[in-house]
Amino acid sequence: MKKILAFMIVALVVFNVAQARRFPLHKKTTVSDDWKKSSEGTWEGKDKVWYKLDKQAKLWWSKDGKKWEASKDQTWQDKDGKWLKVHDKKLVWSTDGKTWADVPEWSWAGPDGKWYKFDKDWSLWVKG
Repeated sequence: MKKILAFMIVALVVFNVAQARRFPLHKKTTVSDDWKKSSEGTWEGKDKVWYKLDKQAKLWWSKDGKKWEASKDQTWQDKDGKWLKVHDKKLVWSTDGKTWADVPEWSWAGPDGKWYKFDKDWSLWVKG
């Protein structure tokens, strides 16, 4: 009986190790070559509004991509409705417009399904 129990335990451990290798609980994420630097430096936000940052990381918006105005509140929304803005030389976001947190890897998903991120010089990168 002890041999059968020991065999079952060993078989169960071997099976679990094999499954863990096939289906890991987490996957390593890396920045891939899919990111491309945006030639225009613009991204589409909610309601077909276009945005861009200037060299000082100030936000500008446009309805047609030609006539640009400085954004009064310096915010835009991602595809989930989170508000984003540049604050103290960092990209931050909020769900309520009051409590702000750092955006991981400075990337967000736009309403158009593309992913966007800024590098340390505020250049825009696009994936998707």
